[in-house]
Amino acid sequence: MPHQGKILQDAIKNSGISITRIVEELGITRPTIYRKFKEETLDYGFVKQVGEIITHDFSHDFTSLQQAVLPFVSVTPSVPVTSGVSQRSAPLQSNDNDPVKQLMALQAKYIALLEDYNELLLKVYSPK
Repeated sequence: MPHQGKILQDAIKNSGISITRIVEELGITRPTIYRKFKEETLDYGFVKQVGEIITHDFSHDFTSLQQAVLPFVSVTPSVPVTSGVSQRSAPLQSNDNDPVKQLMALQAKYIALLEDYNELLLKVYSPK
């Protein structure tokens, strides 16, 4: 099974677009994107955003089996993230009663929350 972080890293490398530009447009730090490169599975929203920046369609890179089984879920924020800490979206509201999909959506939100927390810690405690 292909490593999704590695696929993402290779696509960015082949695009010729700098990591600096990508992290600025995503509103994340360089360490965050490097951590993403190490992850075996990535959430759909993050991959889609990167794909839009580098004009790459990742749907051809991941098989439908991987997309169904792995936590490659779509989580769309209710308020677009412009910079800094993102706005919190409404609680999980899923019309789908599939507990696996609900769990994966919660996992993606939890990871986003942790990344926002890390960004905030860096802002508050970084040397000035």
